Amino acid sequence: MEKAQIKISIRNLVELVLRSGDIDNRLVSSNRMLEGTRIHQRIQKESGDKYAKEVYLSFDYQLESFTIRLEGRADGIITEPEGMVIDEIKSTARPLEYIDDEFSLLHWAQAKCYAYIYCIQNELKDIFVQLTYFQIDTEEKKIIRKPFAFQELQEFMSGLLDRYLVWASMSDSWNTLRDMSIRELRFPFENYRKGQRELAVAAYKTIVQEKKLFVQAPTGIGKTISTLFPAVKAFGEQHISKIFYLTAKTITRQVAEEAFSKMRAAGLKFRTLTLTAKEKICFRDEVICNPDFCEYARGHYNRVNDALTDILQNSEYLTREIIEEYARKHRVCPFEFALDLSLWADCIICDYNYVFDPRVYLKRFFLNNDGDYAFLVDEAHNLVDRAREMFSAQISKAAFFEAKKAMKNHQPKIVKCLNRINTYMVALRKQCGEEGFIIHKSELSDLYRLLNNFITEAEEWIVKNQNKDIEGFEQLLEVYFSAISFLKISEFFDNRYVTFIEAVRSEVRVKLFCIDPSYLLAEAVKRGKTAVFFSATLTPLSYFMDILGGDSEDYNINLCSPFDSRKLCLLVESGVSTKYKNRENSYDSIVEIIKAAVGKRRGNYLVYFPSYKYMNEVYSRFLEKYPEIETFVQESSMTEEERESFLNRFQPDKAASMVCFGVLGGIFSEGIDLKGDRLIGAIIIGVGLPQISVEQDIIMDYFQRKNGMGYENAYMYPGMNKVLQAAGRVIRSESDRGMVLLVDERFSHRTYKNLFPKHWEHSRGVRSTAELQARLEQFWKEG
Repeated sequence: MEKAQIKISIRNLVELVLRSGDIDNRLVSSNRMLEGTRIHQRIQKESGDKYAKEVYLSFDYQLESFTIRLEGRADGIITEPEGMVIDEIKSTARPLEYIDDEFSLLHWAQAKCYAYIYCIQNELKDIFVQLTYFQIDTEEKKIIRKPFAFQELQEFMSGLLDRYLVWASMSDSWNTLRDMSIRELRFPFENYRKGQRELAVAAYKTIVQEKKLFVQAPTGIGKTISTLFPAVKAFGEQHISKIFYLTAKTITRQVAEEAFSKMRAAGLKFRTLTLTAKEKICFRDEVICNPDFCEYARGHYNRVNDALTDILQNSEYLTREIIEEYARKHRVCPFEFALDLSLWADCIICDYNYVFDPRVYLKRFFLNNDGDYAFLVDEAHNLVDRAREMFSAQISKAAFFEAKKAMKNHQPKIVKCLNRINTYMVALRKQCGEEGFIIHKSELSDLYRLLNNFITEAEEWIVKNQNKDIEGFEQLLEVYFSAISFLKISEFFDNRYVTFIEAVRSEVRVKLFCIDPSYLLAEAVKRGKTAVFFSATLTPLSYFMDILGGDSEDYNINLCSPFDSRKLCLLVESGVSTKYKNRENSYDSIVEIIKAAVGKRRGNYLVYFPSYKYMNEVYSRFLEKYPEIETFVQESSMTEEERESFLNRFQPDKAASMVCFGVLGGIFSEGIDLKGDRLIGAIIIGVGLPQISVEQDIIMDYFQRKNGMGYENAYMYPGMNKVLQAAGRVIRSESDRGMVLLVDERFSHRTYKNLFPKHWEHSRGVRSTAELQARLEQFWKEG
């Protein structure tokens, strides 16, 4: 019988077995423009032809009942007359005189693992192990080299793996139990809904063939279970080793958790982890990760392995609440604890940024872009704007000016750097002239240089003073991290970017604006093996495939709604223009349209507007004319409690109708699930176009040059997806019955009607309140 195999990276093995001490995320002086990869590349380049860099090594270590697959990349392997040398490169802020051969047990352990594997593969009796330390302030190197006999390395590995054995045994037992349950797992519902089997089969084939799939699947098909179930099946067949379920909203994470609950009820054993942002899960009021401030950071690594053993033996459902429970029990940091648990989870449910954002993605999984992972991207229409945000960065003059004022009594060199940046941005403001902005297709290399100089000067002072209560420290820290983020994004600048400079009065904003995120998204997807992008609204599919990084080899499917279209009364009021220039003339007409739409059946209605200003104007007029109707309005900024209160007002069987006023593209236009009579109608005012702005026009101009579809890419398609999302709030189950009224003359134009989904083919136009009332009266009578 073939032995079971457990894979672990050498770095993770060493850290798991040998780590101890505190979490201490206080800033260390590390010239960020020479961080990690760059330092490695620089040293590797300087080392000549006999230096083989980034050498992948793997070895199957045989134990009695299973095999441990060790793998990793040695920074360098050097061929010398005296013998072979394994080189491990480390950057450090410490003065090199404080670093000796006892400096880091973990550094030596990692390099010795590589040396052991290399000796076995090349039948060597001895080898040199070298640690190369790069001091990032002085840019000096210190090399510490030791000879090791193979026998000595073999004894070291044996001891290391003996300590790992308890973890390996636990992992092997879990894997056996999990894989057996996957083989026996059946779809957790008695029957497939219309379109559900088609989606599940397409997702499975995509994962097995290591492709990408783009899916438009209207509400009711069951997108989450139809992608997770085939992914789990593919997992059990070893096509993938981990599932990442990616989403933009907390509520959709809960849907994924519920899908796994249903599969567990059908016999599945599967560890799922829901990652929560550090700011939300931190037990302290202020997120300061150092042992002097936080008792959970102090001694965290001395306790975390016990916490891991405890939770892994007792739960496979690693939600925020369960993680917090065990973190408190063992007094460990809940966020770092969750990150450790991610290595043991079979599926990670998390925000898009943990995979796609170049500043915060999970490097423990994606460092080498060769993971056998599946990415399931829920509500993928949201990824377009999120990707632009993740791949863009900006700085503002005001922030640097305030930091300069705050630092004037502390550090003249830093003040001098800040003053130069401020002066540079003042010059940019003058260049903006009357238009108030400049768009450069090239980079501002002079600004990069000034920011680099500032970071170098600021780092040393921040490190020395971060534990002191100094006025102005926070302002400096803010612009310091802002500058680092800006320069990090500058590494991606190409013809899909522009430098956008905007001046408003004395303020100047410089933005590295990612117009087209398709290339960077496609590159990010390569961190895994396969991806499925799905949403109820990917209209048109060709647009979303292009903007989300798809290509001609990728798959797509556009599914029909599983619901009876006769249960949705879809009407188009095309006698009103809601274009910005015509809005003042539309207020009273819309008041009467709303009154007519809600007057034929008692129930709860949502009216969606393109802006808060438009909404509030109509709301005040509606309230004045029809005070007897219960109304409620969405505020521009609402707490979690206020949002919950808003949704709780939608109760079935109320004595009178309720009309709630909201905003298209807002928190109540997608992701909410008001089934049955909690919501019986939606009235959508306007075609949802993004607000006209310089940035949207930049997007328009770019795509006009790229594919001749500038207006569609920048305005029409994003707007129509907001409309489709809002309309999708009404029919949430097979038993639901309701109406959707689209109000704008543009909805009757062919360009918009071509974007209507298949289940909207029965839409009817109305051009007066009398006709509207007649259509609705007939519809409700039929029900």
